[in-house]
Amino acid sequence: MNEKGLTEDGTIAREGALDRVPEAFAPVVADARARITTAFANERRRLHSAYVYGSIPRGTAVPGRSDLDLLLALHGEPTDADRADADRMAAELDGAHPAIDTAGILLVRARTVLSERERHDLGFFVACLCTPLLGPDLAAALPRYRPTPLLARETNGDLALVLPRWRARAADGRTDADRTRLCRGVARRLVRTGFTLVMPRWGGWTSDLERSAEVFGHYYPEHAHRMRTTAAAALAPSPDPALLRLFLDDLGPWLAAEYTAVHGEKAPRP
Repeated sequence: MNEKGLTEDGTIAREGALDRVPEAFAPVVADARARITTAFANERRRLHSAYVYGSIPRGTAVPGRSDLDLLLALHGEPTDADRADADRMAAELDGAHPAIDTAGILLVRARTVLSERERHDLGFFVACLCTPLLGPDLAAALPRYRPTPLLARETNGDLALVLPRWRARAADGRTDADRTRLCRGVARRLVRTGFTLVMPRWGGWTSDLERSAEVFGHYYPEHAHRMRTTAAAALAPSPDPALLRLFLDDLGPWLAAEYTAVHGEKAPRP
């Protein structure tokens, strides 16, 4: 992998690996594997494969602050029972391991990951941003990805659709904890969207939020300060209502309009 996250042939390298998991998080990952095996890879044969993603497999996780992020690809469409099992397992992992802030589990159908519709969104996510934990790796059936306008459009070309939902959550947020959680999620999404806006011009990939803001600022210097502020809030979120106003009424709407103008809108989903 070079300094822009690419392999020798110019495709985006998979960013994580189990041998990069920091020592403090190794017991968490081992426990997750065991619990997934018990709950999903049993005689009911629900599990196709399991993955860990985020800062833990990238080797940048901070004890007590970083999340455990898991994706389970199932043979069938996830059911309410599957989601209940996943929620229960996430709560158990969260309670058993103080090294993590929270545990989150995404459930998807393996066939959906491989579909043409998801080729440059969920497929890219699994192939390049997820580290295999159990089962056959779906990346083997997916293409090698390059930092193209198509990838930019399909990963983050729906920001305009997300903003109204965030505003509704902000209006309903009654506690500092509610506003802090929203601040973190919105800030992360905005920084990643800002990065993918310029990704084809930069010609590489990074999931590092501070570097993402830096790369964005090179192409949009007039918005660099706001994006650096957003990256800082993604790493150290705050309940400050002024931050949410910046995200939802200022940077977010501008970014959504610019993204549509540059890359177009993401293909509609059902």
